[in-house]
Amino acid sequence: MNLENREVLQCVHQAEQQLNQIILGKQATLQLALICILARGHLLLEDIPGVGKTTMAHALATILGLQFVRIQFTSDLLPADLLGVSVYERNTDAFRFHPGPIFTQVLLADEINRATPKTQSALLEAMAEQQVTIDGQTRLLPHPFFVIATQNPQAQIGTFELPESQLDRFLLRLELGYPDTKAERTLLQGISRQDVLAQLKPALSADQLQQAQNEVKTIKLAEPLLDYIQALVAATREDQRFSYGLSPRAALGLVQACKASAWLEARSMVIPEDVQRVFPSVAGHRLISRQSGRSDPRLAEQLMRAVAIP
Repeated sequence: MNLENREVLQCVHQAEQQLNQIILGKQATLQLALICILARGHLLLEDIPGVGKTTMAHALATILGLQFVRIQFTSDLLPADLLGVSVYERNTDAFRFHPGPIFTQVLLADEINRATPKTQSALLEAMAEQQVTIDGQTRLLPHPFFVIATQNPQAQIGTFELPESQLDRFLLRLELGYPDTKAERTLLQGISRQDVLAQLKPALSADQLQQAQNEVKTIKLAEPLLDYIQALVAATREDQRFSYGLSPRAALGLVQACKASAWLEARSMVIPEDVQRVFPSVAGHRLISRQSGRSDPRLAEQLMRAVAIP
């Protein structure tokens, strides 16, 4: 790793340190969030209200040095509120397009599953192709483009289940959970997280982030590791507990997440520990149980333990 690359890696680790000052006691989860961004993936944060999902999403967008917009998803939110709308202007005798909040580098989709399926579907093209088609015209989104979404558990009142097609567009799904006793005591005795968030500054520039993402692509993946990844993917498709297995898109995302994990550890090659580190978060929300009709990250972990490591 040359000097310039080391400087970029150092900036990413500085971003991680700042995140740890915002979200206490969740180092492993925050590292996975950075891995998701380094792998050019969209991130889904699912947990009960009040554990810091929105704070984490806001902090992540700020630290990355990217332009971001937060939009609160509600049941009355329309696709046009998200994508934009063409308005007729009398003085020019023509329609003028007014872009919506999706035209940003980072879209913070807060409580995404409180919007109706019609509005949720407005994100599908953007998340897959980094473009939107409105009034028959395709418009490119800024680069890079990420969706960092939060959602409440499906059992809570006023939520709409995300369709499988949209879940598959999120590279990782993470849960924060309750803080441990030590972290919660520090949280209760310290200053407000919102005050800390207001003082947060970018740890790296957009150019440095793209440089890091380009470096991730150069990480090597040996044939035995590819065999291991393919064995995991095949196991999800053959396991009768699941309605269906991982898609090719999920397999490609798993490879990129493994490379990002290796790069974050300053390694030039993926090792089995990288696969085991990211697999539950990549596969957990995609594997739907036949019995319950819902995803369960624990099932992904059980499947991973059943597949032999090369």
